[in-house]
Amino acid sequence: MDEMGSSPSASTMNSERKHKTSSSWLSRLKKNCLTFAVSCRESFSYVKAFFIGQAKKIRAKNEKEATAADLDTAKMQVEAADAAEKTKNRLNKSL
Repeated sequence: MDEMGSSPSASTMNSERKHKTSSSWLSRLKKNCLTFAVSCRESFSYVKAFFIGQAKKIRAKNEKEATAADLDTAKMQVEAADAAEKTKNRLNKSL
């Protein structure tokens, strides 16, 4: 009689364990996909900043404007990295 009473609870525990495993696996997959998307956006922002900076450098009429274009490029890249880091931290806290 004891075996019959413990059998359903064992199967219930097994199904709960499988559910937890699958949900944690899906959670990790979702987190990794979102992190990858943020990294792709950051990379795109870096490339965008590079080409905008190069265009400004080409159009520069003097050394001062060329230096300002370099600084703007660096500033845009830092802003992209900061935004990506902030988003990744928010994802880590929420998931």
